[in-house]
Amino acid sequence: MKISTILEKIDENQLFVPAFQREYVWKREDAKQLIDSLIKEYPTGTMLTWETNKPPELKGPHIYSETQGAVRLLLDGQQRVTTLYMLINGKFPPYYTAAEITNDTRGLHVNLETLELSYHMKSKMDNNPLWQNITDIFQRRIRSRDIVNQLADRGERVSRERENIIDDNARTIENILSREFPEQTIPIKASVREAIEIFYKVNASGVALTDAELALAQISGYWPQARDKFKAKLDQLHSEGYVFSLDFIVYALLGCLYHLGSDMKKLHDSDNGEKLREAWNLLDTKVLDYVVNLMRTNAYIDHTDEINSPYALIPIIVYCFDKKGLPLSEVEIRKLVKWFFYSQVRTRYVSQLPQKLDRDLRIVCESPQPFDGLLQTIAEDNRLEILPAEFVGHGIRHPLFSMMRWYFKSQGAVCLTTGMTLRRNMGEKYQLERDHIFPYSKLKAAGYGEGNRVKYALAQELTNRAILTQVANRSKSDTNAIDYLAGVKERFPRALALQCIPEDESLWEIERYEEFLEERRKLLARQLNHFLENITATEDSVIPVTLEDLIAEGESDELEFKSTLRWDLNEGTINKRLEEVITKTIAAFTNSNGGTLLVGVSDDGSILGLESDYHSLGGGDRDKFELHLRNLLNQQFGAALVSTKVSVQFHEVGEKEVCQIEVLSNKTPVIVNLKDKNGQSAEKFFVRSGNSSLELPPSEMSVYLKDHFS
Repeated sequence: MKISTILEKIDENQLFVPAFQREYVWKREDAKQLIDSLIKEYPTGTMLTWETNKPPELKGPHIYSETQGAVRLLLDGQQRVTTLYMLINGKFPPYYTAAEITNDTRGLHVNLETLELSYHMKSKMDNNPLWQNITDIFQRRIRSRDIVNQLADRGERVSRERENIIDDNARTIENILSREFPEQTIPIKASVREAIEIFYKVNASGVALTDAELALAQISGYWPQARDKFKAKLDQLHSEGYVFSLDFIVYALLGCLYHLGSDMKKLHDSDNGEKLREAWNLLDTKVLDYVVNLMRTNAYIDHTDEINSPYALIPIIVYCFDKKGLPLSEVEIRKLVKWFFYSQVRTRYVSQLPQKLDRDLRIVCESPQPFDGLLQTIAEDNRLEILPAEFVGHGIRHPLFSMMRWYFKSQGAVCLTTGMTLRRNMGEKYQLERDHIFPYSKLKAAGYGEGNRVKYALAQELTNRAILTQVANRSKSDTNAIDYLAGVKERFPRALALQCIPEDESLWEIERYEEFLEERRKLLARQLNHFLENITATEDSVIPVTLEDLIAEGESDELEFKSTLRWDLNEGTINKRLEEVITKTIAAFTNSNGGTLLVGVSDDGSILGLESDYHSLGGGDRDKFELHLRNLLNQQFGAALVSTKVSVQFHEVGEKEVCQIEVLSNKTPVIVNLKDKNGQSAEKFFVRSGNSSLELPPSEMSVYLKDHFS
């Protein structure tokens, strides 16, 4: 479809964007690169549309009527089409309002002599007729002859060759309207769910959409109002200083419904509709507001800019959700605040977010003291104690700076210039800033400039920062530290101590700057550790071992992996001998010290899943698998032993399932009946030997029975 035709169909209400599509997120550089590719006639991707006479809810004010017949919905290519609409027409497309355009990519300029592209730069473009707004060229408000005349008016002689270049380049821009966007169309017979599944597959192969955005597209398919409801709540929280993304909301819903952070596909199914609406109602009306107020009043967090990863709020949100939004006790609040602070200092969620949320939300779900357990998890990976050396050379982006600011607020610290509390104040000029105690201009003159990387890092170190209000920061200027701090000490005697600033005046001389830093590092480390340790007492908690933890340990005398229960992966058929291997392993565990058998895991720890076994059971599922397994074990060991010594549970790892069989040791020996090579039944006795099951011959059985069962 030609670009000009695409834009016409949008204006003529023939091409729409469905509500489940994400917002416009392209930036100016993306828009510039798209136009550059079109000018050079490079490939610019394809467009995926869906022709339907039963469209889902649409973006924008237009309401679909059956009298329209079939219309096209733009599923893939929306960012490119929106960009072209804005640059060519100079206005927003009808399916977006100005408030929904995060980045206005209009105003791109082109040099019609060189075809260089750039957004407006006064020094470069003003009074230079060659630079024109590309929208004016598309709309034919400027012609090549106009530019030639303007150049001539400036006294420039324009040769015929130069005039042709300008004219050719203008036509190159105009011809973009005739460029074809290859179009792939989903047929009219497709349902909403099928169309979104195709949308998912198309986007899953690229990197443009996050898993949470794809999940939100599915949610919007079976709950059209979801995106608008989520955005309305985000706007409300934004006004309170808590800025979250739609991704954050999706993670919160996944955590509340499934205690997971990784498997977004669980939200794709329309069966989630009712419980997802119920979950959102509780989040919207109670939990999110409660958590925000709790963090502001008890953790001294006035804005999410102070948080290195807002996803650390997800376990807190899920915990409060599990409590039905009811108020927490003082002990619960203190424990969650303590864990939150350490999660920030030790950057718990800066990497591997989904996997860490999986583990942490499982603790929230299963542990009677979840925040004790969560804190213990951090302690296993990192040291909790803050050392003075951790401040060396680190600037204000380091998580210790946020912790320092929260601590100052908790102590009632004040601005060093105005004496006003650092807690949230009204008015922009009283927003908090972080200013150098020793002015950088003075340090630079003393050799701490950019020419010496180590010295420069010390000049910018967070221990050379005080928290001030904007109005105070402007009045402070470049006053020498010794004069500035002396004035603070005189006007507000406790202000320096409350911000952990050394009060030894000899350290305020610039010649002793590094000694000042060393002393303040010690002060901060000592005070922060004391504060964090004494928020509340926490206890060692019993944290359940995850499936990933088990597999990472590898096979042992108490852990064995089996690829399948009965499906021979090499032969591609059912193999009853594999079932015998399972019974041998379970017999060996119960005759030894017990153990764990994981089915659906290869010898090297790779997750294979149970799909092959499910297929072998006539297209079954975990219920059929467990029934078959228990029948097999009951026939071999008897229902009494199986019900008391064997437990079965299933885990989901991505899209695959693993069966975990826990076996307890038995007080009496267990003999199994297995057929030999000739098909004759024979009684056998198995025990564990290292990471394998070993059959003991009769000659060795008596010794083992005497040692193990007596």
